[in-house]
Amino acid sequence: MGVRRNIRLLAWFNFMLDFRLYSPVAILYFSQVTGSFSLGMSIFSMIMFSSALLEVPTGIISDRMGRKRTLVWGAVASTASVAFYAIGGGYAALLIGAGLEGLSRALFSGNNTALLYDTLRQIDSSQQYQDSLGKTSAMFQVALATASLVGGIIAAVSYPAVMWLSVIPQGIGIMLALRMVEPQVHSPRSTNVYQHLRESLKGIIRNPRLRALSAASIIGYAFSESAWEFRPTFFQLIWPPWLIGAARTISNVGAAFSFYLAGRIIRRFGERRLIMSGIALSETSNLLAVVFAGPFSPLLIGATSVYFGVTMVSINGLMQTEFTHAQRATMGSLNALGGSLGFAICSLALGALADRIGVIPALIIVTLLNYLPLWWYRQAFRAPSTVAQNQDPA
Repeated sequence: MGVRRNIRLLAWFNFMLDFRLYSPVAILYFSQVTGSFSLGMSIFSMIMFSSALLEVPTGIISDRMGRKRTLVWGAVASTASVAFYAIGGGYAALLIGAGLEGLSRALFSGNNTALLYDTLRQIDSSQQYQDSLGKTSAMFQVALATASLVGGIIAAVSYPAVMWLSVIPQGIGIMLALRMVEPQVHSPRSTNVYQHLRESLKGIIRNPRLRALSAASIIGYAFSESAWEFRPTFFQLIWPPWLIGAARTISNVGAAFSFYLAGRIIRRFGERRLIMSGIALSETSNLLAVVFAGPFSPLLIGATSVYFGVTMVSINGLMQTEFTHAQRATMGSLNALGGSLGFAICSLALGALADRIGVIPALIIVTLLNYLPLWWYRQAFRAPSTVAQNQDPA
């Protein structure tokens, strides 16, 4: 089967990576251990700060040392991070876990999509990237849906149990990573690290479409992910604790279908229509759910996930076509660097804001800010593309 098996293994790796039973109650657990929303959100901030610090070095490592090796080390770091969360004896253990999770995210961020793209290029199937990305990414959502439903019930009985059980699938992920095959990279790799980084930065700055796409995705990630991690504090105001996991499950099931069908939907409607309408409709629904808070609010928020998969695959597909082959992982890591820094700042601000003015007003503010990326996406679609320059030679 050779390198082709990477696609199937990556799908199962994605499942194990996000099969974290603690995910629906992470903010509640962190806040319980640390004693406040702001300190609880600071754990998410630490994840992103550490990820940001390591984004560029790990992207260069992937381009220069290989996709498989980078994936294996990321899986090891992910397993160790969940173990430290489970130890949870105090703030220090959580911070160590956050630092290790940041390392794993940095190792995965530009590397895993590059591994998939390079695998498809090697078997002459790069035109199937959006289909393959959607289907492999759907496994993240299937894992989260299952973990949220089961984890929410277990967490209602015991936080330690749900944390330690979450370590097991991370260990399985290491074994799956070891079975990957290193894909061939057809473009020559830079022999100088600084030159490689400089070329990657220039590639983004000089490409107006990629520049706008990067700005939009960074801003969107910072606000939307902060709101996502914080929403369980809103759900617990409406639903009993054992039902909080169900709210996440609804979102993840919708997102799984959205990712799986993304390639087909994109071919039918096009990236521009899906990105612009998906963001606008999602954030309008989220805003209404929070402003008119009631027992159906978690269901309304969960329903927006049907836009999530196709929107994310559309954005990633557009960016991959603008990336150069030799700097693919590094360019992806530079973009993730901006998103990580933005999330780190936004999550700290959101937690502090909620401590001061309350959960619902804080969520209303961050939801309104989620409309901002629409302007940059509009600019991206107006800008010229460099797809022809980045296509494989005939």
